[in-house]
This record gives sequence, C-alpha cells and structure tokens, in this order.
Amino acid sequence: MYPLSIEKLIECFKMLPSVGQKTAERYAMAVVEMPKENIAEFIHALNAVDKEIKKCSICGNLCEKEHCAICDDPTRDRQTICVVQQPKDLIAIEKTKSYNGLYHVLYGAISPMKGVLPEDLNMDTLFNRIDENTKEVIIATNPTMEGDTTALYLNKMLKKYPNLTVTRLANGLPMGGNLDYADEITLMRAFTGRVKQ
Repeated sequence: MYPLSIEKLIECFKMLPSVGQKTAERYAMAVVEMPKENIAEFIHALNAVDKEIKKCSICGNLCEKEHCAICDDPTRDRQTICVVQQPKDLIAIEKTKSYNGLYHVLYGAISPMKGVLPEDLNMDTLFNRIDENTKEVIIATNPTMEGDTTALYLNKMLKKYPNLTVTRLANGLPMGGNLDYADEITLMRAFTGRVKQ
C-alpha cells in the first residue's frame, strides 16, 4: 500500500511503546510532510543518541561522558543513594527538587516470569559503591509486583551493611503505577514519607 521506505518507517515507529499501526502511520506521514531541514534535524538527533549516549560508569544513568552530571556534582549528598529502575524514574524524581543525593539505575526489575534475575540487573556496581560514608539507600522501584520483588531482594542484600539505613518510597504512589507517570507532588510526598525497611 505505502512505498517500501514508508512501510519501513511505520515499522520503526511501531517499535516505540504504545504506538500501534494507526499512530505509526500518522507519525510516518508527518515525517514525509516535514520540511527537509526538519527531517535532517530528526536524523541528526537519532544519530547523536546512537553515537553519544552511554551509561555512567558509577551509577548507570544516561550521559555523554564517562560520568553523569549528578555523579560529578560536588554539591550532591554523597551519603545517600536512591535506587531506581530506569533513567526516566531518576528524571521524574529530579523534577521534584526534593532530593539531592546520588542515584543508581538498575535497568529493570526482578521478574522470574520474564527471565529477569538479579544478575541481569545493574546491582553489583551498587553493592561495590557502598562504603563507610554511605548512610542511606532509598529503594525507589516501581510499586508493582516486580518492583516489590526487587525491593525485597535489595533489602535482604543490603542487610550485610550494619551502619546502613535502607528506606523505601512510601505513600502517594499507587500500586501498579510507574514513577515516570506520577506527578511531582505525589512523588515529593512519597519521598518525604519513605519508611525504614
């Protein structure tokens, strides 16, 4: 029906979350109707993401250098580490402006049903970076079955650090929800009401 190049573009847009056939077709046709300079800018942005984006060697956050801006920021509270599932969760928390510590990105959650085990996540680097200066680890995994499983596992593993306080985000986050969909006020309340595990 469409020329092959447009069909391929539609298939690419369908790789995005929540994009079905109709939406992918609309996106593809919007690109076709864009001025050439906008298409070039779009291509440039995709290439830059492909070539420049990497994971911070300390926390796993997305960055363009060896370390992310948060890990390099000397004004951050280095005694606290907030563990999140994805970089978008980190961004959601940063928008609240209610947390000034460091982060650690797991890139997923434990899910035996999906074949995701602790060793498949960015956990070893978390355990390696905890030292005598670390006072608190905040577990900010999503309030889902997988997020709760991950939180329980982390809580168990972190018990071997006797002087470490382990907390979990509390009220305000609905069960089955995702951090990146929560509004800033809800996230701020969840942060201030976190509880010791």
